[in-house]
Amino acid sequence: MRATLMYKAGDVRVENVPDSVIKHPTDALVRITASCICGSDLHPYHSMDADAGPARMGHELIGIIEAVGADVSTLRKGDLVVSPFAISDNTCEFCRENLQTSCSHHEAAFWDGIPDEGAQAEAIRVPLADGTLVKLPVAPDSALIPSLLTLSDVLGTGYHAAVKGGVKAGDRVTVIGDGAVGLMAVLSAKRLGAEQIILMGRHPARTDLGLEFGATDVVSERGDEGIAKVRELTGGHGSHVVLEAVGHMPAYQQAIGIIRPGGTISRVGVPQYQDAPVGFPSLFGPNINLAGGPAPVRAYIEELMPDILNGVIEPGKVFDTITALENAPAGYQDMDDRTSLKVLLTP
Repeated sequence: MRATLMYKAGDVRVENVPDSVIKHPTDALVRITASCICGSDLHPYHSMDADAGPARMGHELIGIIEAVGADVSTLRKGDLVVSPFAISDNTCEFCRENLQTSCSHHEAAFWDGIPDEGAQAEAIRVPLADGTLVKLPVAPDSALIPSLLTLSDVLGTGYHAAVKGGVKAGDRVTVIGDGAVGLMAVLSAKRLGAEQIILMGRHPARTDLGLEFGATDVVSERGDEGIAKVRELTGGHGSHVVLEAVGHMPAYQQAIGIIRPGGTISRVGVPQYQDAPVGFPSLFGPNINLAGGPAPVRAYIEELMPDILNGVIEPGKVFDTITALENAPAGYQDMDDRTSLKVLLTP
């Protein structure tokens, strides 16, 4: 079968790999009908050493079940399913607390941690299928597929940012980052009733989509100038909640600069740093809360899916490029060049 592999920074290839097969009785074999490239995939695209490759790529997918293991009870051949980016049994203590990214089952993992599988491929073996996969009540060629695919990561991640930030009716919220997750954070803040949503971004096509999703203001400035602009828009005090969807230190520093006393910074951009200001001047003194983490998107799928099915939201608009799996290397380059916001891949 064909699959996407990253050999080193900037070197992505689509090659033949051994077919995925069922290995355990709790597995399902899924023929992938839609997958995509994530902004987080660009981190290794910038920095991966050759000795770490080749690595299978991709953690977002929709597909059709081709076969199930003997112990799979809720799924059958022919079901159309969406997979979160984290594998979980959905029954352990942490899963019952809606923290599937911390599932205690020995097979639980992030897709990126399974060396012989990846979603940017023609097929995939899904461990713990009953807990991980969610059936979709549409046809594989439904016009809703792009929006339903966002349930695998970006919509759930943006929503997790807003939930962990405690966004509620009347809040002033600032979203840092105009990538797909940042735009989903805007949509999520709107869904939870935020009164003011400031989107910090510099790419007009993306910030225009952010305005469509519910942003009330756009700030293109960065650094001290951007902080000053947000504070001006929020009456001088800053935002109740800052949703940080970038993951780099300048974004974290910007968040500290625009959060109001007693507010919450919620980070879902994968941090590309280990050390960050948390002391008296930054967080402790003004009673700032720091939240966020890898989104347990499995916990949000059933909550968010009806809004997609009923046309209340259309998160699939973040896919501005749809192309064949064979074109994945060009998709990475386009996303890195900012000529594509998010690339959807079809077999």
